[in-house]
Amino acid sequence: MKYLIAGLGNIGTEYQHTRHNIGFDVVDAFVAHHKGTFHNDRLADVAEVKWKGKTFIVIKPTTYMNLSGKAVKYWMDKEKVPLENILVILDELALPLDVMRLRPGGSDAGHNGLKSIQDSLTTNQYPRLRFGIGNNYPKGRQAEFVLSKWKHDEIAIVQEKIDKCTEIIESFAFAGLPRTMNAFNNLTYPSVK
Repeated sequence: MKYLIAGLGNIGTEYQHTRHNIGFDVVDAFVAHHKGTFHNDRLADVAEVKWKGKTFIVIKPTTYMNLSGKAVKYWMDKEKVPLENILVILDELALPLDVMRLRPGGSDAGHNGLKSIQDSLTTNQYPRLRFGIGNNYPKGRQAEFVLSKWKHDEIAIVQEKIDKCTEIIESFAFAGLPRTMNAFNNLTYPSVK
């Protein structure tokens, strides 16, 4: 069984470890946990992880966020991964920092990466893991906030959530989406002090 795990973000050092790039940080951690490595390929940095009889094709699109769908569609077709075996990992403004939500589908909620994937796949029914980044910013400063680095007092909780994402990805492949949603969607992570 093959799975396509797509972490969303923007390429370039100025975007590294920003809120908007949490998808990249999550898949980096997943691949490192499984002793894999990324290499540059068509439309994405790609790693292949084999674990307990499953194959994970892990991508970080190099298209920039707004064209993420091109990379997801290309690798889905190339690797013949069925739609239900895709998992997209992204930052989510609408969720507080201490929460993550796994969903089977839904609207793009104004997220350009999801909008691009929805346009490329011609459906919004594909699994996604929404990593809460909070929305603690002044009016009109959303773009600035999303592209900002984590505050010092947020780093521990972000790291804990990144580590938990490896378990969520593994559970998604082995237990399936409904059971993984039941197991992880109601968890909260230690409050930011």
